[in-house]
Amino acid sequence: MIIRPHFSNDPLPLQEYPRPQFRRDSYLSLNGTWEYAFAPSPDTPARWDGQILVPYSPESAYSGVGRQLRPDEFLHYRRFFTLPAGFLRGRLLLQVGACDQVCTVFCNGKEVGGHEGGYLPFTLDLTDALTPGENELRFVVTDDAASPVYGRGKQSYQSGGIWYTAVSGLWQPVWLESVPEDYLHTLRLEPDAAEKTLALSCRVHGEALPVRYDFYDGDTRLGTVCAPAGERAVWDASACKLWTPETPELYRIVITAGEDRVESYFGLRSFSRVRRGGRHYFALNGTPVFQSGLLDQGYWGDGIYTPASNREMFDCLQRVKSLGFNMLRKHIKIEPLLWYYYCDILGILVWQDMVNGGDAYSRLRITLCPFIDLHLNDRDHKKMGREDPRSRAQFLHEAEDTIGHLSCCVCICLWTPFNEAWGQFDAIDVCRRLRAVDGTRLYDHASGWQDMGGGDLCSRHIYFRKVRLHNDGRRILALTEFGGYAYAKGKEKRGIFSYRTYRTRQAFTRALDRLYRKQILPAVQKDGLCAIVYTQLADVETERNGIFTADGKLKTDADGMRALNAALYRAFAEALPPAD
Repeated sequence: MIIRPHFSNDPLPLQEYPRPQFRRDSYLSLNGTWEYAFAPSPDTPARWDGQILVPYSPESAYSGVGRQLRPDEFLHYRRFFTLPAGFLRGRLLLQVGACDQVCTVFCNGKEVGGHEGGYLPFTLDLTDALTPGENELRFVVTDDAASPVYGRGKQSYQSGGIWYTAVSGLWQPVWLESVPEDYLHTLRLEPDAAEKTLALSCRVHGEALPVRYDFYDGDTRLGTVCAPAGERAVWDASACKLWTPETPELYRIVITAGEDRVESYFGLRSFSRVRRGGRHYFALNGTPVFQSGLLDQGYWGDGIYTPASNREMFDCLQRVKSLGFNMLRKHIKIEPLLWYYYCDILGILVWQDMVNGGDAYSRLRITLCPFIDLHLNDRDHKKMGREDPRSRAQFLHEAEDTIGHLSCCVCICLWTPFNEAWGQFDAIDVCRRLRAVDGTRLYDHASGWQDMGGGDLCSRHIYFRKVRLHNDGRRILALTEFGGYAYAKGKEKRGIFSYRTYRTRQAFTRALDRLYRKQILPAVQKDGLCAIVYTQLADVETERNGIFTADGKLKTDADGMRALNAALYRAFAEALPPAD
């Protein structure tokens, strides 16, 4: 079944249910107006500074604040809520999509928990702190965008070039849901296209109730399996069609345990690498597939990390698909779960980067060394900016939690632990450890350079010279960043960043066409190039490398871009050797 997304008409921001991979009917959005204050201590402020629109970071224009949280400050949030009649049916859970970077949460003055790390969701139980009628909810947040311990992505206090404005605080949806005393959590799905099966498990908090899984194509029930809580069940999915970018078929799952009920969905697909003619290729459902994608930074103009609406997010992905791209590399950021849901619906493959961290990056290490082909030993933690053991432990914790958080997303086909040596350490060991967590997807262990010879990809970044590649046959050959073109003239060039700049839109379009036809196509035909990632989807702040402007306007010719992608897919199919 091809699913169509639903969009709310509510004037408050981002009111759609935020977690379609694990959906409950119980939902009370807390997005909207909160009180806020910047303060020198974690104590409740005597005076509040004003109102902030959640879930937009205070640095963003959409928040209504427009101020940077500094490392020596505390950001306080407060709002009041009253539960609708009949809403509470056992326990009340607070769901937070993401809060950057460290927070403590209070309900009616009682501390109910907290979280560390700015990119992953967390759940807190408010039940024992509730009072009849109106309740007070407070967050106390700290954030150091230069911290060597936590992942920070592209955030910087000195934005410019490839580094962007730092964000803080609540930047993904916040909501309440009520569950029975014994409730479902932690769903895991493992579709297998070759065997036509779906393996799945779901845990229960409280009594270990049996779990029932019902499968649907639209409203037509296809079958049922049951298993003890937390134990693996296997369902025969032979009645299901395969999920592909061309036919993104999805099927509903209704999961029940005792009085609790949630809905999810799955797509029947598998990712692997296969060998043909002495070379390795990406395979989707056992068939080699060429992936043509864009580097997606996940920045949204005046919302910075957060879009104006979920419709804006969906429309952006539709535009990407309409140009013939079948993949996005989600670069150094974790998006709200709805973004991945939209990719599942539209049939867009996703490469997911882990969020980088570590000490401040040495320009020598990350810019000069790659261009003179000097590789460092990434077991030398001091040289790699990972001397602090807390930093390495936090990275591994966040990486494993990222896999757990996104494991049910159909579209994700590859994980990238490290990019361009930013906080890289022990890449082969890290890749091996993550593969033990999820062995159903591929790995680009060190994207771009500082290649340690591991993972599934020979991953190259090429900007300042012609694309010339060598395929040694040991791994999949992928050009994981290239291009970075812009156009500007005269004074417009001042203060912008790109890897190559042209004077007009026409010159930019011609250069893009030459790049694909004269350099990329021959590499597909002769070298067994399997995947490409053009830099980048959209302009971000002063970096003007986008195929689109920051507000979503296409900067090149749509028909021409579709023709380039069609030529790549055709060349790949024609050059593909027979199976070994």
